[in-house]
Amino acid sequence: MSTHSLSGKVALVTGGGTGLGFGGARRLAEAGADVYITGRRQDVLDKAAQELGPNVRAIAADVSKKDDMLRVASAIREEKAALDIIFSNSGYYQGRPLEGVSEDFFDAMLKVNLKGQLFTVQAMLPIMNDGGSIILTSSMTAFIGLPQYTAYAATKAAVIGMARVWTTELKSRNIRVNVVSPGAIPTEGYETVQGMTPEQVKDFAEKCAAEIPVGRVGKAEEIGDAVVFLASDASSFINGINLVVDGGQTQVYAGRL
Repeated sequence: MSTHSLSGKVALVTGGGTGLGFGGARRLAEAGADVYITGRRQDVLDKAAQELGPNVRAIAADVSKKDDMLRVASAIREEKAALDIIFSNSGYYQGRPLEGVSEDFFDAMLKVNLKGQLFTVQAMLPIMNDGGSIILTSSMTAFIGLPQYTAYAATKAAVIGMARVWTTELKSRNIRVNVVSPGAIPTEGYETVQGMTPEQVKDFAEKCAAEIPVGRVGKAEEIGDAVVFLASDASSFINGINLVVDGGQTQVYAGRL
């Protein structure tokens, strides 16, 4: 659990019902923030909010639709007046060989991974307090050349570029923009999106652990710890970075491809 206090702060976590978003929402709430989580499935969000506690509110919304995110901003404004933290985490990931990357497949990646993060931040800026913190989610896949991840890696690399631009565009408001790039962290999506069986997920985790210097795969809450740090005053002189949270895997992986 983080020791950084976010008491009195209001945070938004997209994709907060499961996986990395849920881990981020948990840590933000534990640090004292009032947290709004979004996702497309209200039932999943309601279950997550119930587990996360009384300072978490769930609002169903599709990040790829700006009108949905404007509706979320309106709800936050009505209830809390302003927003301090954005953890833009919604993502879609699937591997496909280069020859199999169709226009529809690539558009699906762009829609959620890139447009979704852009529209989220656009919609929230009018209600965001000066001095706030924006954390975008990229992936170590953006820079390790993992085979079959052309579309996913491209969108996640673009997120890093977008964040760098925003650090200068938002400097007059003292809003910091940073990126967190998770490594191998098995979540529900490995089964529901990637179509892996529990046995395959276990095998994958064991294979990854052998390549990770710390000797294990990560946990969603460890991404949450990084998010809380980047949202807190402890990181007040950190802006525009890409914080890789992968147990050291990218430091050794590239040389093995």
